[in-house]
Amino acid sequence: MKLDVLRAEDRGHLNFGWLDTYHTFSFGEYYNRDRINFGALRVINDDTIAPQSMFPIHPHKDMEIITIVLKGSVKHQDTLGNKTTINAGEIQIMSAGTGIQHSEANRSLSEDLCLFQIWIYPQQKSLMPRYAQHNFSHKLKSLNQWHQLINPNVENKNVLHINQNAYLSMGEFDDTSKNYSYIFNNKNHGVLIMVISGEMILAEYILTNRDAIMLTECTEVKFMVNKTTKLLLIEVPLNI
Repeated sequence: MKLDVLRAEDRGHLNFGWLDTYHTFSFGEYYNRDRINFGALRVINDDTIAPQSMFPIHPHKDMEIITIVLKGSVKHQDTLGNKTTINAGEIQIMSAGTGIQHSEANRSLSEDLCLFQIWIYPQQKSLMPRYAQHNFSHKLKSLNQWHQLINPNVENKNVLHINQNAYLSMGEFDDTSKNYSYIFNNKNHGVLIMVISGEMILAEYILTNRDAIMLTECTEVKFMVNKTTKLLLIEVPLNI
């Protein structure tokens, strides 16, 4: 097993006033030649958007774009005709395909909007753009297990579909006496785990809020927690 730890404070950080953002990988004005991507995983942005602020309409092409709302709600509008609200506990996915434009706004007068935006390279390019969102808040209340929320299986209506052989799971773990695990879907994949909140023990490492670890050359990862801990896990192909 090969491990690569990225501490929260070592991420790229930019504060534009209306947007306070941390970048796990190179993005925009932040560039780190050693942190361009992790296989098919290109972006994890940890964004806090101030009240009455927004990302104005902007384009995307040939990228799988996932938005996980942690606090507040996003007002979304796009050139496919979607005008929706994504609340905390909900996940949105856009397959940008041949091209899509969208805007994201925090319409609250007083509450910050906190979200993860994740970009994954697509398996097939130049497809028709596609949009979907789903509320997983009830499902995520079940503790001490991984909940797979995104996968490539178009037949599974209980998860969101992605145009890549990739998987996204989340879970909240609070039994500090238990050994937990995650088994890879493919032996040639890599897994990134980010601590949303809490404290995880993995191998010789203790990871806390927004720390991340990337794992390759293995098919299963085992871990424990020291307190109630929320985790995000992304499994992706390494060869793209």
